[in-house]
Amino acid sequence: MGRTHERIEGRLRTFIEEQPVFFTATAPLDGDGTVNLSPKGVSGSFAVVDERTVAYLDFAGSNAETIAHLRENGRITLMWCAFQGPPNIVRVHGRGEPVFRDDPRFPALLGHFPGVDPTPHGLRAIVVVTAGLIRDTCGYAVPLMSYDEDRSLHSDRFRREDDVSLSRYFEKKSDIATSIDGLPGLPLPLPASPAPAAG
Repeated sequence: MGRTHERIEGRLRTFIEEQPVFFTATAPLDGDGTVNLSPKGVSGSFAVVDERTVAYLDFAGSNAETIAHLRENGRITLMWCAFQGPPNIVRVHGRGEPVFRDDPRFPALLGHFPGVDPTPHGLRAIVVVTAGLIRDTCGYAVPLMSYDEDRSLHSDRFRREDDVSLSRYFEKKSDIATSIDGLPGLPLPLPASPAPAAG
């Protein structure tokens, strides 16, 4: 029913790149800590960097659990489901790292996302994941659902912010600089947005 893959390539790569939504799961080391599961879905905000590395744009939100967990222990699982066409579920289990806007690697990583303008979404970081285990399973119980379009609400809300006001917004939220469990989250104040590296 399940298959392990050595690399993200061919039909596997095509499948995950075509999905309009994926999910990330992380947890703190503390056994009593809060497990986090997040949907991700802005078109163009996911990229396959190489055969064992993927990345996604981390946008403004009301918490920073994924960032906090990755800063503490690096463990992450990403999952894609086929809601249309043949059934399939793909999971990438690996080690993740949030690359923040003042990191020298940030502009080059941003170049992997030519199909999306991150400005109106309040880009906070780029999460880079190195795959340790790549698996697919049947997905027979996943329902068939249709994708209509991306919601405009996120960009409508955050396009009004510049770097300074976005940083103030984050500073007002209780679960941005620290996680629900008190782990270090998004470093604040937010650095200025760098331009993508010339490709």
